[in-house]
Order: sequence, then C-alpha cells, then structure tokens
Amino acid sequence: MKKISFFLINAVLFCFSLSTAKANNSILFPNEEDYKIAVDQTPTPVGGYENVFKKVTYPDMAIKTQVSGKVYLLVYLDEKGDVEEVKVVKGIGAGCDEEAVKAVKKSKFTAATQNGVPVKTKFAVALNFKLP
Repeated sequence: MKKISFFLINAVLFCFSLSTAKANNSILFPNEEDYKIAVDQTPTPVGGYENVFKKVTYPDMAIKTQVSGKVYLLVYLDEKGDVEEVKVVKGIGAGCDEEAVKAVKKSKFTAATQNGVPVKTKFAVALNFKLP
C-alpha cells in the first residue's frame, strides 16, 4: 500500500450536537449519553496530528479507482484519552473509511476536561484523502 499524506479538516477537532450523532433515534454507541459534547478543553492527539497522519496508508483500491474525499468520523474517548469507539458518519468507500477508523483507533489523545476534571467525550474528526 502506498503512503499518502492527508489533512485534518480545519486542523481542529470539533464537537457537534447529539442530534447529528443519532440515526432514526437510535444511539450509535452504548451509554452514549455519558459522553460530553461540550467541554472546556478539547482532546488533541498525543504528539500532534502528525502522529495520526503517519498511521494512514492510502488503500490500493482507492488508488486504483481514483477515490479521494473526506471521511467524517465520530470519536468516543474515555477519561484517560483512550479511544473507545470510532464510527463513520460519512465515508467515501474503497477502503478509506476503514483506514481512517484504524488510524484514529491506534492514536492516543489528551483527555477532554470539564472544570479541570477529565471527562468522557465525543467529537467529530474529518480526514481528507487526496491523491497526489
């Protein structure tokens, strides 16, 4: 598989409302209500975004079929900054969705905090797969 760089949309992790995380009133992740969506300090990847970028390999199928675009993910972190779950909100297929999930799951984040206390959080990440 060929390595390719990609960019984090707006280079920022952002939170979004609980309503976008639900499909047909079903919860995407067990005990989802335990995860904060608005926090004082948002999580960031340990070592910076470059460490997440290094974990992505552009899928062969995407290269062969010239697939590129943005993969939108919903990431669930625990109080220690460990990734508990990653869900694809909007994908582009050809193996890019799975590769984006794998890269985020392998990453460690700083914990989100609310009033100085580490909390569980959920936030959205958008990764851009772009062919050279």
